[in-house]
Amino acid sequence: MVIPSWNSEALLRRCLDSLGEQGVELELLVVDNGSGDGSVALLEREGVPHLALPRNAGFAAAVNLGVSRTRSPQVLVLNADTVLEPGAVGALAAALAADPALGGVQPRLLQLGPEPADVATADLYSAGQALTRDGRALEVGAGEPQRPQWLRRREVFGVCGAACLLRRQLFDQLGGYDERYFAFYEDVDLNLRAQIAGWGFAYEPDAVVWHVGNASWQVGFERPGAERHRVPVSGIAHLSEHAILVGYGRVGGAIGPVLRKQNLPLVVIERDHLMLASAQAAGIPTLVGDASLPDVLSAAGVGRARLLAVATPDGFQARRIVEIARQLNPHIEIVARTHSAAEFSALESLGAGAAFVGHRRLLPTARCSPRDFNTSAHHPRSASAITSFGC
Repeated sequence: MVIPSWNSEALLRRCLDSLGEQGVELELLVVDNGSGDGSVALLEREGVPHLALPRNAGFAAAVNLGVSRTRSPQVLVLNADTVLEPGAVGALAAALAADPALGGVQPRLLQLGPEPADVATADLYSAGQALTRDGRALEVGAGEPQRPQWLRRREVFGVCGAACLLRRQLFDQLGGYDERYFAFYEDVDLNLRAQIAGWGFAYEPDAVVWHVGNASWQVGFERPGAERHRVPVSGIAHLSEHAILVGYGRVGGAIGPVLRKQNLPLVVIERDHLMLASAQAAGIPTLVGDASLPDVLSAAGVGRARLLAVATPDGFQARRIVEIARQLNPHIEIVARTHSAAEFSALESLGAGAAFVGHRRLLPTARCSPRDFNTSAHHPRSASAITSFGC
């Protein structure tokens, strides 16, 4: 077990205390990255095996050094801001031993906040990593409430470096984490290289670990957000009752201001980098990816959102997005771009409890008002809805 630590004295104590109820023998090594607080004194006082580095060498380098100084055939990489539930390490070890094709397994990572929380009701931090078609990585289920799908074992693209059990064979074969990633994204890089080399990864929900997330960065930098370069979903993870806009082209660019005028927090999902830049210039939180992938919609907080506006011109993709969104959030209102009555019928057939059909097309200038979303006729089946606007 390798725990890299930097200025994490209070958090590190909780992490170490949670290791006593794992039911398995642990080869522990804490690598302190030149902390300026009392971390090293704590380790010395408690007799915890550790290496004290003179400066911050980065997360990747600290883990690599720790792995080189240990001998266990399995390597548990653990952040200092984690707390393990009893038996978590044993569950991970059993899952890894059961399948020789696996290079690593990840626990069910739950969000650890300032207030006590229950395992069953806490929000997810990660149920494994996913990779979008344009190369961006996501923590699956980040910020989502725990749903039945997060309680089932499954194969994943990769494992989160905050808490994962890796085979030493994989780590040695790949040369460990790429130390050019000082902090963040080193796990994504290792996952990708492992997949190319033929290894697989799995998510083991019976192993539960709590994680604060970015705790050292919050301590170590005046503006911690400026130093982060992992996929920017953390600012989205705390949104609720918000709107998600898929596409920020001509139609999406018109809808965005309307939603913001209604005081709805807004997140844009877009694959085109020019359109993405336009949304960012307007001060809108963005997510790069394909919204027809469940992991991308989950990262945008679809389970907590009030409204989903699908402005993509691709009718097939729009139907796929609507179908997935309805599965993830049965009560969300969905506004979908259509070009014909047949397209709208296809969207409605996906299980919308109610349907709205806009009476007017958007003007050629692609400007609309809140009335464009409301001047419509209810279908009586339920309160949830699909709204269609022509363009």
